[in-house]
Amino acid sequence: MITTHMNGYVQEGTAQAASHRERAVDCPGDESCLVKPVHCSAQMERIQHYQDELRKRREEDSRGKHDIDPNASLRLRKLAQNPKVGVDNPTFEGKEHTTKDAITDLEELLQAIKWVQQYLSDARSHQDAELLIQLLANDDFKCAYSIYTVVSQKMNRVNPTSPLTAQAQELCLEVQKILQSSQQKEGLELRALLTNPHLQALMQAHDSLAVQEMAEDNVIQYLGKTVKMVRLHKTRDTPLGATVRNDMDSVMVSRVVKGGTAEHSGLLNEGDEILEINGISLRGKHVNEVHDLLQQMHGTLTFLLIPSSQIKSAPHRQTVMHVRADFDYDPSDDPFVPCRELGLSFQKGDILHVISQDDPNWWQAYRDGDEENQLLAGLIPGKCFQQQRETLKRTTPDRSREQQGKRWYVKKNKQQKKKSTSLCKNAESEDVLTYEEMSLYHQPANRKRPIALIAPTNSGHDELRRRLLVVEPNKFAVAVPHTTRSARIHERNGREYHFVNRQSFEDDLSAGKFIESGEYGKNLYGTSTDSVRHVVNSGRICLLCLHTRSLKVLRSSNLKPFVIFIAPPSQERLRTLLATEGKTPKPEDLMEVIEKAREMEQDFGHVFDATIVNAEPNEAFFELRRLIEKLDTEPQWVPTSWLC
Repeated sequence: MITTHMNGYVQEGTAQAASHRERAVDCPGDESCLVKPVHCSAQMERIQHYQDELRKRREEDSRGKHDIDPNASLRLRKLAQNPKVGVDNPTFEGKEHTTKDAITDLEELLQAIKWVQQYLSDARSHQDAELLIQLLANDDFKCAYSIYTVVSQKMNRVNPTSPLTAQAQELCLEVQKILQSSQQKEGLELRALLTNPHLQALMQAHDSLAVQEMAEDNVIQYLGKTVKMVRLHKTRDTPLGATVRNDMDSVMVSRVVKGGTAEHSGLLNEGDEILEINGISLRGKHVNEVHDLLQQMHGTLTFLLIPSSQIKSAPHRQTVMHVRADFDYDPSDDPFVPCRELGLSFQKGDILHVISQDDPNWWQAYRDGDEENQLLAGLIPGKCFQQQRETLKRTTPDRSREQQGKRWYVKKNKQQKKKSTSLCKNAESEDVLTYEEMSLYHQPANRKRPIALIAPTNSGHDELRRRLLVVEPNKFAVAVPHTTRSARIHERNGREYHFVNRQSFEDDLSAGKFIESGEYGKNLYGTSTDSVRHVVNSGRICLLCLHTRSLKVLRSSNLKPFVIFIAPPSQERLRTLLATEGKTPKPEDLMEVIEKAREMEQDFGHVFDATIVNAEPNEAFFELRRLIEKLDTEPQWVPTSWLC
């Protein structure tokens, strides 16, 4: 894919703002938001003529083909020159001619010796000449001399100092297609050779080295500047993966997208100026013209480039960072995304594989599970960039927020990275939710993760917990709470409650040892992290029903909880479920439950590991058990900070 955009970003109060963005060629885009290109009929006619010529050549080449068309490729033409030679005994052009020359040389030498023999006076010399004549006339000697001549000339031949092509794999595929219908012995033998995995690996290695070597060899002078020639292959299934922008009359490479041919080849770099593509000059062309031009081009594209003058840092190994998104993102609603077609949409809680942070404002990433279907990486807002604009939204009046945001964005891109880092730190202090780094974690068999059920009142999460405790009492348990009230006759310390005095409770509360706490009847109650840890150490699963305000303490501990949100059903269904329990809530009470659930999901949805809608209690119960059992069989994403 080649994408195009103007140099700059959305600017305040300009009708041309829509053109100041990158445009995707291989992705379907929103054509209505783009400036219409300036049509160049002569240029388009040249391209059309070029395409017509290629089509005519292909049609002519395809006429009159038999099992093996000797004119289909250079290799087959060479084989056709000597059809008696099989694949395992390859020859090279001119061998027959070389053999005849060797026999002629022997005949001339034989005649010369016979002529000299006439002038020899002594018998010994006559005898030696006769031996030479017999040797030169011997058929075995003639054959040996012919072989010697061919081999010596072949060994003395000068090998090419650079590869002749970087498309050896394509040539092999071309020959294989031609041989598909062949039943000749030579054709079957050649097809078996070309499909051999070792030969295919050799061709792949050859092309990889050839691309690099040809790129170095193709550095020449053009208009007084050093330029290089790069060849890349563009197909409908394999996008190129690069973006370009206008800089005055020049067309510059703006971004290399991970996953494309350009990134794999390493031949295109940010800041390179593209002078020509397949001999067509790009100087003075609008980016939309470049878009239309490249849409019609397929196959091998030859780029004439002025290499970037930027100092390239030493190559380093790209590491993938896995993050969980703490906000929803839709690139179609983002006026600042450089290329809307490359923008990657995601929802709160999605896992993203960030594979490039070269541009601190716009990272390149894949959604978890989409790597096979998503050829090119998508663009997502960088962490610092997202924090800064979210902070700006909180501090800017609504009526001027959009205009202030545009002015800030233009100004921000002119600042140094040092200032950007400082702003990022300031934004973090505002507790703006962006991304959280994640890692895969598989719970040990003897240390189960606590299950925290989060839900508004009357959503049924207490009932789900009670059913789990009844069905499998040896697998599930609850944490013994603390209280400041006195123990009753049937109660035992450490079984129903941990009975402590008020001062001790308040000291532990100040020390952050309680996940949740409250006061009822002038007595304090709470669940401590130590109580939960005691259940975990026993090998059982601790079940917790918590308020959302308790999540911060629970997640900051080393307990690694698995948080499940129990969402209420529709208002009518909720009324029916509560009626089975003998409850008759008012309509406003039902609406309050649903609104509270929406608030919970809005404010804390990014930390929910799963959500269950409790519309059918039995189905919700079986789904809850399935999620808990999955923790034993599948690794789960957890914050990387938990594993440090």
